[in-house]
Amino acid sequence: MKRLLALLACAPLVALAAPITAEKQPLNLHAIGMFFVFVLGTLLITWWAARRTRSTSDFYTAGGGISGFQNGLAIAGDYMSAATLLGLSSLVFAKGYDGFIYTIGFFVGWPIVTFLMAERLRNLGRYTFADIVSYRLDQSRVRTLAAIGSLTVVCCYLIVQMVGAGQLIKLLFGLDYPIAVMVVGALMLVYVIFGGMIATTWVQIIKAVLLLAGGTTLVFLAMSEFGFSYEQLASRAIDVHAAGSAIMGPGSMLADPINTVSLSLGLVFGIAGLPHILMRFFTVPNAREARKSVFYATGFIGFFFLVVCTLGFTAIVIIGTDPQYFIDGKVGGALIGGGNMVAMHLAQAVGGNLFLGFLSAVAFATILAVVSGLALAGASAISHDLYATVLKKGRASEKDEMRVTRFATVGLGVIAIGLGLLFEQMNIAFLVGLTFGVAASANFPVLIMAMYWKGLTTRGALWGGFAGLACALLLVILSPAVWVTVLGHAQAIFPYDHPALFSMPLAFLVIVVVSNLDRSARADRERAAFEDQFVRAQTGLGAAAASSH
Repeated sequence: MKRLLALLACAPLVALAAPITAEKQPLNLHAIGMFFVFVLGTLLITWWAARRTRSTSDFYTAGGGISGFQNGLAIAGDYMSAATLLGLSSLVFAKGYDGFIYTIGFFVGWPIVTFLMAERLRNLGRYTFADIVSYRLDQSRVRTLAAIGSLTVVCCYLIVQMVGAGQLIKLLFGLDYPIAVMVVGALMLVYVIFGGMIATTWVQIIKAVLLLAGGTTLVFLAMSEFGFSYEQLASRAIDVHAAGSAIMGPGSMLADPINTVSLSLGLVFGIAGLPHILMRFFTVPNAREARKSVFYATGFIGFFFLVVCTLGFTAIVIIGTDPQYFIDGKVGGALIGGGNMVAMHLAQAVGGNLFLGFLSAVAFATILAVVSGLALAGASAISHDLYATVLKKGRASEKDEMRVTRFATVGLGVIAIGLGLLFEQMNIAFLVGLTFGVAASANFPVLIMAMYWKGLTTRGALWGGFAGLACALLLVILSPAVWVTVLGHAQAIFPYDHPALFSMPLAFLVIVVVSNLDRSARADRERAAFEDQFVRAQTGLGAAAASSH
């Protein structure tokens, strides 16, 4: 399992991937106890939410009644996965400054969402981002495109989270891997089917608070070992790390400029195409609260990333010099439990077994919450976009749509469990790169052009979206991460790990060229309808209002 969760957090860093080989650890009774407390608490939230979920609006968007601060916490909860805590801290532990630079890549995409998208998303959308893309275009064809893009992203992320959850619980709680995966899948189904977005949002909020509190407490305890002096921390880290002073400067991780630029594009623009993040903007009552959501989320996420990076540097000294955390006591060798257990070992070193149990349970709750949000995004794409709009042409009743949503959730849960079991011993790190690559290449270009470019037509959106999607999928398959590492070929056909530099510009180019060549009467009507869309995007007139509960 070495480096797996780092790759889950670090999106397309496929070059550092390694097969999952970690062994099951002894039973952690503290973690098991905390786990049951957290599960019971979240099930109570689901029971409470189920009593308040009366309509499709409640189920998909919590009735639009979540405040900006609450939604900011929920967005942060969606973005701050257990892989962030475990993976990025381990990356800094191993690579030093390179890990910090990589962390920044996940943060710089938020201004795009804040200034270009948040307000218009809330004013134009209702349940999913397909509402925005299809606002003035052909509903059936464009929603089909958006749903395919969303489901591709969701399924890739679900596989990653399920495998990550199974391996994490196998390591920390002593459960067998299949049991761990089935437990995560079953709990996900309960949260989504009965509680919908209300339950998912509040689970995310509570999980985000616990993750922030746990990480802050851990960094406080760890920094007390250094007199809360970063200068002392840096000096001692240089003294004990095998790379010496090199850990305080950029190294070889992002040495290839083309890979680096492609990775950066995927990280910056991929976040603006993730369906489970975009759905969050429909849970607030108005555009002002949508902007506040991003403001708060940016603050929480930025703070947590700084905490995680600090943990990585403190672990270099506290964990990296202590033989009890290494297999056979060989300092500098393999860590007990795998390379991603740095934060957990640090928790035990400075806080004891009880704090280790707390942080382990928080990590599990984190993955569970992210999986629930992904399942809800996938189910809404099937029920709202494909069933209610494409198949039923908007004539489906709320009762029918809710029934299809629950069937879709069960289907996604079964698929997630099955793929989680299937991929147990495989290197699935490339799937995160695929997720961001698809989001940046298929969803983001169509979404941003639909909101800002008058000349966009249905034909241009379809050709551009499918071109970006197909190109991203093809380049990932032909990359070293899959063609060599997974499929076993001697040399990759496509020499780079990250597709966004090639697939995202292609999507934009095809959108512009095909839209400009489209001279049909439908295209003229779609261009003329932009003025009405622009007014609603700016003012919110006609946007869905919040429900009263």
